[in-house]
Amino acid sequence: MSQFDLNWEGALDLIEVHCQGEIGKVIVGGAPEIPGTTMLEKMNHINRVDDSLRRFVTFEPRASVQMSVNLLLPPCHPDADAGFIVLQADRAHPMSGSNCICVVTALLETGRVAMVEPETIVTLDTPAGLIKARAQCQDGRCMSVSLDNVPCFVEALDKPIATPLWGEVRADIAFGGVFYAIVDAEQVGLTIEPSRARELMEAGMALKSLINEQVPVSHPELPGLDEVAYVMFRGWETDGAVRTCTTLKPGRVDRSPCGTGSSANLATMHARGLIDVGGKQQSRSIIGGEFTAEVLGVTEVAGRPAILPRITGRGWIYGREQLRIDSHDPFLNGFALSDTWGPLVDQLG
Repeated sequence: MSQFDLNWEGALDLIEVHCQGEIGKVIVGGAPEIPGTTMLEKMNHINRVDDSLRRFVTFEPRASVQMSVNLLLPPCHPDADAGFIVLQADRAHPMSGSNCICVVTALLETGRVAMVEPETIVTLDTPAGLIKARAQCQDGRCMSVSLDNVPCFVEALDKPIATPLWGEVRADIAFGGVFYAIVDAEQVGLTIEPSRARELMEAGMALKSLINEQVPVSHPELPGLDEVAYVMFRGWETDGAVRTCTTLKPGRVDRSPCGTGSSANLATMHARGLIDVGGKQQSRSIIGGEFTAEVLGVTEVAGRPAILPRITGRGWIYGREQLRIDSHDPFLNGFALSDTWGPLVDQLG
């Protein structure tokens, strides 16, 4: 274990939060300083230089596959109230809607940022850019959080992907804070429902590898964002809602409707002329949780047409915990087993 050494008095303090069932714990104390002058540089340091903190908090025996941990940091940008980086079992990621909602809920309900009722505005510094959050507050609680996400754009619509199992599969490739491949679930013979979660995960993991082999991506303004991070399956409900299922390495599905994925899907809808500025789209998760996605406006990213999305959802604090490091612990760097972590566990760093 490098970079940090904790005794009991210096343990990591975490707030346990979930957003529509998706766990996004928040480290609020005890973390080491991360080198870098921007959140993007700090994220790239974790991914390229020292991932010991990420491994410590996201692997067994201290963690499980169906969760993220958000590293709360002082902001690098002068206009931000706080900064954070999403830590997951595969790597650190630049942005996540459900995790952003968890962070805002933790900041306000623990008093780390002063709550103002009925609305508190919190600006977050992330590796993907500044996120403005509007929290509707009542009696000391966050009743909902609306995130003004970073500009989101389409890389390709109906991109053909050659697969050995399903023949040609067409995917929408879009940026919603990270790069997504959005695939209509019917193309792989599946529906988005809890009983199909494992099959969806296995299909998503297979497609992710194939898509990254066949479709190079690179954000024109954010170095290091150069792969399709997630495959999100999509289905349409009779009431007009989109049902989403984002698959995450090494092998699980998102419990929430996925804020960045919903933003990416909103960009594809706008590109197809299916939604205009001011339009709203309900996103529904595999377990029935809901986000509202709205097109606030249009802009450009390095000359590419882009939208400005807003994602609204809610998080709940359900506990607190402390994680102590013991220099004699044989599993400081953590471990993961395929019985619960899925088929690609050996590809984790």
